[in-house]
Amino acid sequence: MNSGTAEFLDSRDSMRSPLAKTLFGLDGVRSVFFGPDFVTVSKVTDTNWGTLKPEIYSTLMEHFTAGHPLFAEEGDHGSSDTTILDSDSETVAMIKELLDTRVRPAIQEDGGDLEFRGFGEDSDGLVRVKLKGSCRGCDSSTVTLKSGIERMLMHYIPEVKGVEQVLDVEEEIALDEFSKLEQKLNRDKESERKRESSMGFSV
Repeated sequence: MNSGTAEFLDSRDSMRSPLAKTLFGLDGVRSVFFGPDFVTVSKVTDTNWGTLKPEIYSTLMEHFTAGHPLFAEEGDHGSSDTTILDSDSETVAMIKELLDTRVRPAIQEDGGDLEFRGFGEDSDGLVRVKLKGSCRGCDSSTVTLKSGIERMLMHYIPEVKGVEQVLDVEEEIALDEFSKLEQKLNRDKESERKRESSMGFSV
């Protein structure tokens, strides 16, 4: 595989890769991510790593020992989001260059990657990126965006006013549902507190 990456978020998507398809056949696998020289497998929350890890390791060893291809079809399956195009402005070209040479290698060391989704050149000055692999949905993703990527881009490129994470529809729905649940729990807790504080006792 070249220096690009590939991400598989469900079993249907995994059909383009024999390895990803086999990994999704393991009970508890949530997503699979191919880096330039690593594979990241994410599990569903209630799955035990102690049970799943040996199965993942065995699957990887069997695949690479047999010399099977990563993808069902030949071709370049790497990321092309940071390829500098003739139509790119000087600012966008600089953003892509920094993301590709400074940001991406650091994120890939942690088993993740990012995808450039655009720059609001004539509007808000925001660089839009999508986090992938182990960076997707992790607790420190906001810190990675704000303290790492945003600070670096704003330092080198004055036109950049901030960095914003782009979410898939499924991720937006999940976050929305989590927010609703959190609000309900807070309301229940407040109701319980008020009930306890107003409870009378006779002596």
